[in-house]
Amino acid sequence: MSQDIKPFLQYLEKEKHISRPDACALITEAIRSSVEKSVMQGHEVEVSADPETGKLDAWVVFRVTDSVSDEKREVNPSEAAKYDPSAKIGDLVRKPISVSELGRIAAKTTQQLINQRFRAIEKEHVYQEYKDKEGDIVTGTVRRVERGNVIVELSSAEAILPYRERSPGEDFRTGDRIRALLLKIDITQRGPEFILSRANPAFVRRLLELEVAEIADGTVVIAAMARDPGYRTKIAVDSRDGKVDPVGACVGARGSRVRNLVKELNNEKVDIIRWQAEPLKLLEEAIKPAKPRNVHVDERNRQIHFEVAEDDMRIAIGKGGRNARLTSKLMGWRLDIAKLSQVADSPEARLEAMAQDLARQLAVAPEAAGRLVGMGITSLDALRDVGADDLAGSGLSPDETAQVLAAIEKLRQS
Repeated sequence: MSQDIKPFLQYLEKEKHISRPDACALITEAIRSSVEKSVMQGHEVEVSADPETGKLDAWVVFRVTDSVSDEKREVNPSEAAKYDPSAKIGDLVRKPISVSELGRIAAKTTQQLINQRFRAIEKEHVYQEYKDKEGDIVTGTVRRVERGNVIVELSSAEAILPYRERSPGEDFRTGDRIRALLLKIDITQRGPEFILSRANPAFVRRLLELEVAEIADGTVVIAAMARDPGYRTKIAVDSRDGKVDPVGACVGARGSRVRNLVKELNNEKVDIIRWQAEPLKLLEEAIKPAKPRNVHVDERNRQIHFEVAEDDMRIAIGKGGRNARLTSKLMGWRLDIAKLSQVADSPEARLEAMAQDLARQLAVAPEAAGRLVGMGITSLDALRDVGADDLAGSGLSPDETAQVLAAIEKLRQS
């Protein structure tokens, strides 16, 4: 240990961001504690360090008494006069000691205490720096890969990208620069542990917010999202400004924005659709170009049964059923998809198909739509001039009549 610690203080201030007064307080306390527990047990030791000059001083403190009973803490007047000629009985005198006299054991113990305390301070500083970035995207450099977990060096911290939080097919090598979501910060006995993720849906959400200015400023909102990491992501977006096309804003000119997103996700497919509050309309958007037919909605169990043409089955279901699963997750409804039934081309069959189609467009019960078809109303255009008097005697219940009139009013305003 040196009596001049100025270079050490400069290092701590510049590299570890620990102020000189804080560093001096920790150093002096560590020296005092280690010395009193080792080479000077029973003595009272005082240590001071000047933050500006870096000068380190140490003393042993004695109380002046005419009857010495504890030689480690008391001294007679004649001995005290060597350190302070004006000392009187009852006063405290300080005997200067050289740092070099503290001994090898004390030096080693002091160094260990100082290192422990500075490591704790450094970890706390790192935690304070990153605690508000939880849920944001961070950039780092891959340092090594351990049992499938990627160790990433951030600007002032080391983070881990667990195997479970990686997208399938991703391969990282030492020196690679990567972006990831700071998923969470775990506080452990060893200090804060930073967990990253590239598989979490929030990673895609944050990438979009960085890439699409309209999302960042709140003009376009991500209404729903579903992701199968490494394979496909479905995103439903809406606009708070009628003049802004939410899908076009996310796709960008000539697909530039979505292309950047796909590149960051290692060519994971990204479907961006327009959000629809009505489940049937959202279903149509989500499985395009396939078209749902013969739709039956079970609102109590939040389940939708529908059929698609044989040629559209592969599109609607997707490879390994992924498209159907993602659509279900995006909507929050269970989906039951079947191949379109081949029915006889009879007048009854045609009327049934018209009723199903009208029910889907109006978002009313198929039974109510069937009664409208029975009145000769088979298209949206035919409904525009229909009023409450026209529906009298149609067989519609009061609730069904109110539902149909509300749908007609919405149709007129569109």
